[in-house]
Amino acid sequence: MNNIFDTHAHYTDKRFDPDRESLLDSLPGQGVAFVLGCASNLRDSRQALALAERYEYIYAACGVHPHEAKKFAGANELRALLEHPRCVAVGEIGLDYHYDFSPREVQRDVFRAQLELAREFDLPVVIHDREAHEDTLRILQEFRPRGVMHCFSGSVEFAREIIALGLHIGLGGAVTFKNARKPIEVAAYVPLERLLLETDAPYMAPVPHRGERCDSRHIALIAEKIAQVRGMDAQELIDACTQNARRLFLS
Repeated sequence: MNNIFDTHAHYTDKRFDPDRESLLDSLPGQGVAFVLGCASNLRDSRQALALAERYEYIYAACGVHPHEAKKFAGANELRALLEHPRCVAVGEIGLDYHYDFSPREVQRDVFRAQLELAREFDLPVVIHDREAHEDTLRILQEFRPRGVMHCFSGSVEFAREIIALGLHIGLGGAVTFKNARKPIEVAAYVPLERLLLETDAPYMAPVPHRGERCDSRHIALIAEKIAQVRGMDAQELIDACTQNARRLFLS
């Protein structure tokens, strides 16, 4: 398969340290046309931008993950990163009530601050939401940004609310997991023009590679599963999702 746009990967992760350069050099020859490298904090954002400067097919999303929200020192340093021409989104940002590595009130404040920056720079957002659907939706209704709900984990009913806000749904390796009832239902439901494909590399590797290090080549397996659920050709699905991603992030 070709024309792959992996809309969420973390190639700055230490799991890629042994072979990052050779892997990234190889991906375009294996059907990967675009990658959005998403950051978790300011240091990670600078590293994501460095990769985007080096590799023409990689772009960066800069932002502070909810796990890191307690370390957020204000908007000025992030604002400088968002001005970089290879930064095409604010992310990943949002709420995580599963781990609560940062206090929930702090997470909400930092989420809002970064949504304000996205509005200021007219950039789409990459949203992390884990076990925080109600608060995430309420804040998104306040700001109504462009963007994507990354690694979507909610129900069809929640997907309907997200789509009503004009947002996209990002689906990855979870659709291939044995217990993937909700992701499969969402994969069948989401309008094609609102669907994006992602890996969350190095995490969330699809079956039969579950538990291994994931990379953007695995989009092919994710697309095959979603295409099967939707009754369409996998390359046709990839082409449609790449068009959606290019329109959202690169136009």
